[in-house]
Parts: sequence; structure tokens; C-alpha cells
Amino acid sequence: MNYTYRIYPDAAQKADLLEWLETCRGVYNYALRELKDWLASRKCTIDRCSLEREYIISASEPFPSYHRQQNNLPKAKKLIPRLGEVHSQVLQTTIRRLHDTWEAFQKRGLGFPRFKKFGQFKSFVFPQFKVNPIESNFIKLPKIGAIRIELHRPIPDGFVVKQVRVLSKVRGTQWYVVVAIESSVSIPDASVHGRAIGIDLGLERFLSASDGSFQERPKFFRSMQGKLKLLQRRASKKKKRSKNWEKAQIEVARMHHRIANRRKDFHLKTAHKLCDQAQTIFAEDLNVKGLTRGMLRKDCVDAAFGQFLCLTEWVCWKRGVYFAKVNPNGTSQICPACFATVKKDLSVREHFCPECGYQTHRDHAAAEMVLSRGLENVSTQGLWGKETVCQVGLSGVYDLDKWRGAEISKSDLGKPALYARCPELVEG
Repeated sequence: MNYTYRIYPDAAQKADLLEWLETCRGVYNYALRELKDWLASRKCTIDRCSLEREYIISASEPFPSYHRQQNNLPKAKKLIPRLGEVHSQVLQTTIRRLHDTWEAFQKRGLGFPRFKKFGQFKSFVFPQFKVNPIESNFIKLPKIGAIRIELHRPIPDGFVVKQVRVLSKVRGTQWYVVVAIESSVSIPDASVHGRAIGIDLGLERFLSASDGSFQERPKFFRSMQGKLKLLQRRASKKKKRSKNWEKAQIEVARMHHRIANRRKDFHLKTAHKLCDQAQTIFAEDLNVKGLTRGMLRKDCVDAAFGQFLCLTEWVCWKRGVYFAKVNPNGTSQICPACFATVKKDLSVREHFCPECGYQTHRDHAAAEMVLSRGLENVSTQGLWGKETVCQVGLSGVYDLDKWRGAEISKSDLGKPALYARCPELVEG
């Protein structure tokens, strides 16, 4: 688990931390330059040297792997004494960070590592500690010293500190540490149990639950957009790289940081509220990237559905609540009472089924459909109760009814109560 704490370094420590970040940025960029040069030298044809490409590295030169570049750090320290001021393991984790990005690029085929500009490298890691670095209200970091920490919650008993990431925010004016703690106790994943609800996320209502409850959407960015625009206008009129320009940029960064904190606080409180309501939660598996490219992209980014789903999954795991995602396709176009298709535009906010007459809010109907799909998934997987021939979604039941020639309308297909009213369909 990771615990995030605010730290308050003094002026000398803050200068050292900023210097370390710049040193790590230089090491990262140099290692990336070696990697790109090696790749560029292999782009020419096999029988001739290229006059247009970058310079050619010998064919016998091995690939600049993580271990090779890590072993070159002691040699670089002799040539550049400034590297010796940074903890050796911090530089090694910087090289590791580059190669993790490179390996991720090879797997997904996109996202080639980029050079870090000034101010873009915002964190470094101490990968291990022999003893607990946190004592009372201070945290001891190698070569940095004891820094005052806001220990708003203590480290739980039985957990040891594995690594510490130092994080810079608001253009180097606010500092945090992300403490990774570990325990030998294994916690099993939560199983399906208790009361179940489905949730639907939207822009009119941030969250609608299948039990009828809903949560309005606070417009964090929209409400602060006027003040942010004013600060950005002031910053644009300052001379670039001057002291007044830097002060104005810090004000803009502080406003963005405040908006992000308010949004995350709302997401965590909403997730805990859901865990208080039920012990099993189903949510839509939304295409978050697709939502940020549409006409309502600004509102979707402001709502941050992806962050909310990640935080909800984490809170559910921590509190022993089962959490699962279901297919979101057509949840608002299907009646949850009779499973009939009811086409409606996005502007239609009420759900009315002409087949069964069921009427409710559009988001509430979608949440009920999410719950139905979630229960169907866990039932067919054997996670919920026992499977019977009356189970919704059981493979072959609908086709069997059609083969028998049962005169059942499309609205009745999929109704769990239908088999209770017509047991002859099951008994054959």
C-alpha cells in the first residue's frame, strides 16, 4: 500500500531536492539519448552507410540495456562529480524508470520515451531502507537529512517501509512523500456477498445507483474557471522567466492543484459512501479515453470518471467490498424491467417502456441494467448462489423457448419472473 504525506523541507533541503531532480533529469535524458542513437544507427540499409541518418554506431556495440547503463554510472561519476552528490540508488531507479517506459512501449506499440524538459521531472525514488525512516514527526532521507512530515495517519502495526518516492508539486513549492509499506499478511480478494447495487456515471447526475439514490455532479473546473482564467491572463502579461512571471505561474499551478484536490476528495468520499450502502458494487467499464475526445470532453475531464473508478476499486478492496465492471453497451437503451430495447436520444432524460409501461429516470434505469448484468455475470461464473434453469442469462434458455414455439413477446424474454409464472417452460 501507498501512503502519501506532506513534507516541509527547509530552504537548504529544498535547494538540494531541486538539484537532485535536475540531476536525475540529466541522467534520464542522457540514457535516452544513448538508446535513441543505438536505434537510429540500425535504420540504414545493411550494405551501406546512411548519409542522411544520424551517426552510425558499430554493429558490435551491444544494446544499451538497463544493467549496462547502470554499470556505467560509477564511471560517469568520475567524469561528472555532480552525480556523486545524489544517492546512488536514486540514479539507478532513474535508469530503471526509463527502461520500464521502453518495455511498456514495446508491448503496446506506442508511447516512445520522450526527453524531459526543465521542470518536467518531478519525482525520484529511494528504493530501500534498512530501518524505518519515519520517527515522530520527521522522515530521514539519505544525504538529505531529517525533514518535517505531516504524519496525519501512522504506519499500521506489522507494516514495514519498503521505498519512498519524493514528489514535487506546484512548481517545486509543495513537497510530498509517497511511502510504500508492506506486510507479510496476505489479504484475500473480496467475494460476492451482501447487498448488491449497480451504478451509472453521467454528466447530469455524477452517479445514479440502482437503489434510487443519486449524487449530483460538482463542477470543480467549471466553478473555478473564471478565477483560473484571470490568473492565466495576468501570467501571460509578465516578462517570461522573470521573477514576477514565476510567481504568477505558481499561482496558476496552485489553482490547478486545488481543483485536483477537491475532485479527488469528492471521489473518495463518494466511494466510501457507496461502500456504506452495499457489499457488492457493479459499475460500467467505460471507455474513458473515448469520452475525452467527444463534444463534451471538457465536462468529462472535469468529472474524471477514470479516476473515480480506480479509487472506488481501491476503496472497495480496502473495505472488503466486491467490485466488478460490466459491459456498458446499451445500458440506457434497454428496459431493466422487461429487457426490451427502447431507443432514445441523449436529450431524453426519462425512460418509458412501451412494452411493460415501466417509467423512471434514464440514469436510474441504466444503473438497474448494470446491476442486472453484474448479477448475471457472477451467477454464470458460479460466484453468486446456485445456478438453476431459471437463472437469467443461462446459455440456451432463450433459444429453447423459441424452438418450442412458445408465444412469448420480446419484452418477456429474459424476465426472471416469467419462469416462476410459467413453470411448464422449465418442466418441458
